[in-house]
Amino acid sequence: MIIRPTTAADLAAVDALLARSYPKLLKADYPPSVLVTALPVIARAQPKLITCGTYYVVEEDGQILGAGGWTPDKEMADLGHIRHVVTDDRALRRGVGRRLMAWCFDRAHAAGKRRMECWATRTAVPFYEAVGFEVLGPIDVPMQGGIVFPSVRMMRDLTGGA
Repeated sequence: MIIRPTTAADLAAVDALLARSYPKLLKADYPPSVLVTALPVIARAQPKLITCGTYYVVEEDGQILGAGGWTPDKEMADLGHIRHVVTDDRALRRGVGRRLMAWCFDRAHAAGKRRMECWATRTAVPFYEAVGFEVLGPIDVPMQGGIVFPSVRMMRDLTGGA
C-alpha cells in the first residue's frame, strides 16, 4: 500500500469511493431520515480539500482503498483537524485507516501540531478510539441547506502517541 497526496485528478475517484462506501458504512448507526438528507452532502469529495496538500489516498495495485487527511486550525497553531476519512467498505480491517491516520499524525506533528481534533461519525468512534482519540462528547455538525449531522467530537494528543 502506498499513501500519496491527492490532486485534482483524484476528485472523481474519491467522490466515487465516498458515494459507494458511506451509505453502506453508516446505515447501521443512523436512521434513514438522517441519511437521506446528509448523504448527498457528506458522500461527495470536496475539491478544495482534495487539492489542499494534506489530503491523501491509500492505494494498492492502482486501486484507491481509502482517503482522508487533515487541515490546520485557523486560530490555534497547535491544533489540526482530521478531515473526510473513508475506507472502501470492501477493504475494511486491512489496516488502511490505521496507516492513513499514522501518516496524517506524522505530518501534522512535523508541521507543529500537538493535538488533532476529529468530528467522527457514530460509526467511526471505535476506530478513532483505537488510534488514540478520546471522546469529548456529541456535536451537531451544521451543513449546507440547514442540515445537521449528529457526530462525536474527539481529540488526540500528538506528543505522546498511541
